[in-house]
Amino acid sequence: MRILLTADPFIPVPPVHYGGIERIIDGLAHEFKQAGHTVGLLAHPESQCDVHAFFSWPDITGRKPNWPQHSRTLFQAAGQFQPDILHSFSRLSYLAPLMWTPYPKIMSYQRATGRRNITLFNTLIRNLLFTGCSEYICRQGRRAGGCWKPVHNFVPLDQFDFVERVPDDAPLLFLSRIEKIKGAHTAIQIAHASGKKLILAGNRVDSPAGLHYWKNHIEPELDGEMVRYVGAVDDRQKNQLLGTACALLVPIEWDEPFGIVFAEALACGTPVISNPRGALPEIITRPELGCLTGDQKEAVNAVQHVHRFDRKACREHAMKKFSSVTISKEYLATYKKLMEA
Repeated sequence: MRILLTADPFIPVPPVHYGGIERIIDGLAHEFKQAGHTVGLLAHPESQCDVHAFFSWPDITGRKPNWPQHSRTLFQAAGQFQPDILHSFSRLSYLAPLMWTPYPKIMSYQRATGRRNITLFNTLIRNLLFTGCSEYICRQGRRAGGCWKPVHNFVPLDQFDFVERVPDDAPLLFLSRIEKIKGAHTAIQIAHASGKKLILAGNRVDSPAGLHYWKNHIEPELDGEMVRYVGAVDDRQKNQLLGTACALLVPIEWDEPFGIVFAEALACGTPVISNPRGALPEIITRPELGCLTGDQKEAVNAVQHVHRFDRKACREHAMKKFSSVTISKEYLATYKKLMEA
């Protein structure tokens, strides 16, 4: 089949640095090509994704989308490519000029959805399916209307080494943005109470609230021994940190839309200790994979008995549920079903 993918205009596919969904799109394009399909992509002009047909958004100045211009660009790209299915990871409003085209259209969401646009465009656009990166996101979307299907994100498993065993003194790892909703301060409290070393890794937030949080709740706890901050990390460092940790400890204080770092930890065989919010119960589905609890005492107990988790089961779960092959097959099956409807 002929599959046209669209990415937001602001970050190349694949991304040079940060860009989670751009990595997903790049991986899907690769898997679709491997399966024998013809793939087109509309994305940032500097994208290097290997596809059969590439279409570029107009040059972007700032980060404000130009709805009329981008809608026209998508309309022209679809006209040239003539897709059997169009899968948008960009903006729902860009699909407006294509509302009466006969082929199926999929709009994928990675975060909380805007109800007004969904309600409006669901009534206007023919053959439209919504997907969310988790059932949690889909539950939100269904309130606005439309047909919704959860399809999880995937992890590039070849970039994460499975580590079957770590030393008894292996540290805990907090890997996320250093901000309150991610629970870095709670991770420090849990580490202290359990007598375990903790490594903090991730970007600091430079907003006034972020700076206040760092100065008052994180920096005073850094001693370079029991609690250590290593800054932002690249893919190689992430693999090394996750693989050598006894557990990933990110006690979130918000509803995580998906949380790719949790699946990345499982890919390394590293169990997860967090809270049962957002999509976390969809990722940590069995006791041997980790512990989801809002109770700090239970989290401390989980850390102190971390050897009870099964690192091999963690890796196997990631391979079965969060591989690019698994997720691409799920999308392809969805495409086929839509085309046959």
